[in-house]
Amino acid sequence: MGGHLKITTYNVRPERPSTDRTLDGEIRPAQFVALAVSDNGVGMDEATLSRIFEPFFTTKEDGKGSGLGLSTVYGIIDQSGGQIEVDSSPGGGTTFRIFLPAVESAVDAENVAGIDTEPTTNRETILLVEDEDSLRLAAVHALREQGYKVFEVRNGIDALQICRDLPEVLHLVITDVVMPGMDGCELALRVAKLRPETRILYVSGYAKGAILDKGALKPNAEFLSKPFRLGELIQKVRDVLRSASSAGPGNSEKSI
Repeated sequence: MGGHLKITTYNVRPERPSTDRTLDGEIRPAQFVALAVSDNGVGMDEATLSRIFEPFFTTKEDGKGSGLGLSTVYGIIDQSGGQIEVDSSPGGGTTFRIFLPAVESAVDAENVAGIDTEPTTNRETILLVEDEDSLRLAAVHALREQGYKVFEVRNGIDALQICRDLPEVLHLVITDVVMPGMDGCELALRVAKLRPETRILYVSGYAKGAILDKGALKPNAEFLSKPFRLGELIQKVRDVLRSASSAGPGNSEKSI
């Protein structure tokens, strides 16, 4: 046990030095802020190194890892306009370098949130299933500010208990796709049996296309990619609930 971890930050000009390994070509010509994280661990061989960003690839035992950790990191960085590089060798440790576009001025916090502050009359009931505490709490606060009645849980088992016990109509379940124990797709199937009228909105740090390739979702499933702005979540929720309302009673076009 033990070891050393080194974290370094620095600015990168357009004429940045070349590195040993770059994913998806050269970084776009702009100024970047770099974050490098190095360890002195066992490192990785070429076969492992070539697959570390593949969705669902893991070197852990069955049930010990989802294989989505680094693919999620890659997706977040890519959506942010950045790049990630990795150098590693057996016995030589590993270094990850993250390059994110630099900004010249402070970002407007209100625009980042993107939440419509106009008064609303939302009264629908929502169940949010998310095991990442900080994201769940932020999303719950934003949805409640919009007038929704929101229940929150960390896993699928607790979500099913609420579905069984809740005496009122449950209009929408927002669930992460990949969670410990019961994943979002299995949860959605069970919710559909308990409450056929309930809509499902999936969220994931993993791209929808890749999840579709694994057969986990149907093509028309309602989906929101992480990372998302809270305003994007609220708008997506409104759109999903609006489409359910327009479908009419008994004709909710859920997609699992």
